[in-house]
Amino acid sequence: MNNGKIRVGITHGDTNGVGYELILKTFGDPAMCDLCIPIVYGSAKVATFHRRAVGSETNFTVVSSPQAAQSGRLNMISVFDEEIKVDLGQPTEESGRAALLSLQRAVEDYENGDIDVLVTAPVNKKNIRSSEFPFVGHTEYLEKALGEGQEALMMLMNQSLRVALVTMHMPVKEVAASISQEAIERKIDILNDSLKTDFTISIPRIAVLSLNPHVGDDGLLGDEEENFIKPAIEAMREKGVQCFGPYSADGFFGAGQYKHFDAVLAMYHDQGLAPFKALSMDDGVNFTAGLPVVRTSPDHGTAFDIAGKGVANENSFRQAVYAAIDIYRNREREDEASANPLKIVAQERDSKTYAQRTAAGQIE
Repeated sequence: MNNGKIRVGITHGDTNGVGYELILKTFGDPAMCDLCIPIVYGSAKVATFHRRAVGSETNFTVVSSPQAAQSGRLNMISVFDEEIKVDLGQPTEESGRAALLSLQRAVEDYENGDIDVLVTAPVNKKNIRSSEFPFVGHTEYLEKALGEGQEALMMLMNQSLRVALVTMHMPVKEVAASISQEAIERKIDILNDSLKTDFTISIPRIAVLSLNPHVGDDGLLGDEEENFIKPAIEAMREKGVQCFGPYSADGFFGAGQYKHFDAVLAMYHDQGLAPFKALSMDDGVNFTAGLPVVRTSPDHGTAFDIAGKGVANENSFRQAVYAAIDIYRNREREDEASANPLKIVAQERDSKTYAQRTAAGQIE
């Protein structure tokens, strides 16, 4: 880090979407550049095009590397030299390629220790896909590139709600076959650890949703609850994890039960994200939990329909920057606290046993 400031690596996302508008609006506030050292992986030419299109007055400084990044400024590293046509609102092969080049360079710099956290602007999942990127999203790519063998957990969050997913980006017809007791237990375990380490919640309370309507209605509407979900919850509770359910998703969110938990584990993408975005679209953050890297992003897509119009709301992106910084600092504090643990001294913990042994003359 530089003078205590966290180096935030920022990918520009799809160059025909709202990525640059979000970045320019977020760091148009000088306080944001005082909070961290923002380093955008993109193109000075493309950034200038977007700056003019949306009427932004935000300036940036072109640097050759993260080491040259300046405090108090929005820094820009150009990751490609070739001319790229910006066709606002249109997903193109060029814009997908530009998004990939940005992501690859940011990941490389993270691996080299040159940036501390990663904030990604939205990409189009179809046009970024290639032989170099055979993934369905950022989460799966980062799990492979930076996971060090650890499993990723997709989590949408804001100040009052956290929703994580057992399955991520897959067709609905494949979801049921991907639900197993083992998978649910793994995701609960990752979520529980993240809530402790990344959010400093000492004893997290986790709600687990059912897969089928009405929790399966005793097998009438499906047996995944009885065969997989309930046994997973019971197994994790035996390990000391405070998890509860399964809850029917409609009643759970409709009645506001989520307010009584630190996080919710949904079985599939839209089951968890549809209610989350209905409640928190403007300030939600997508966080990739479970990995060594701290990566966040806004909770929306490329918004091609409003690209270049200057009307995109940057609050979700700003919250993503805040969240990345907070989680990184929480992990630092956790590492410091556990760096030199006290040696465990053997002692009698059970007062009843202690009293019995004292009475028997075994302890003076």
